[in-house]
Amino acid sequence: MSKAAVLLAPGFEEAEAIMTVDLLRRLDIEVDTLACQDDMMVVSYHNIAMLADCTLSSVQTALYDAIILPGGPDGSVNLAANPMVLDFIRRHDAAQRLICPLCSAGARVLGAHNLLRGRHYVCSGDLYQQVTDGIYIDQPVVEDGNLISGKGLGVAFDFAAAIAYRLTGEQEKIDFQLRHIDYK
Repeated sequence: MSKAAVLLAPGFEEAEAIMTVDLLRRLDIEVDTLACQDDMMVVSYHNIAMLADCTLSSVQTALYDAIILPGGPDGSVNLAANPMVLDFIRRHDAAQRLICPLCSAGARVLGAHNLLRGRHYVCSGDLYQQVTDGIYIDQPVVEDGNLISGKGLGVAFDFAAAIAYRLTGEQEKIDFQLRHIDYK
């Protein structure tokens, strides 16, 4: 069974996180929500308190099949400012595990720390103008090697479906779940 981690920092965009977790769990992908702080209760961009499954520090040496980085103006800044998050991403990237930023996380976390490494990506708004090590592609979801990036909240289900397909290869099952939630 595939296993994914969703990194939650204070100010994360809750809908991006929850929609992704929801679809992956419906598809029997094990998902851990990881608090990127000492407290497992993380407050989202819209001041919703969410209890993470565990802290990033408690699983720092674990290796997941996919690392998911929800955006949020404050959430992505807080992820980018956390050395433990950056080390976690670097280790997973070196192991060719999926690195999956959504919305502002592509530019503010990966782009700001030269973690795009020349790969194609997408992010929200005009944040791409601040990135020098990636190639911005204006598409809803962009895949390049082990990098899957999504433009923003409006494409969260497509983003999650792309991750699910790479982890399971089961397009029929993914399409069924998307129809079940009346997405398509």
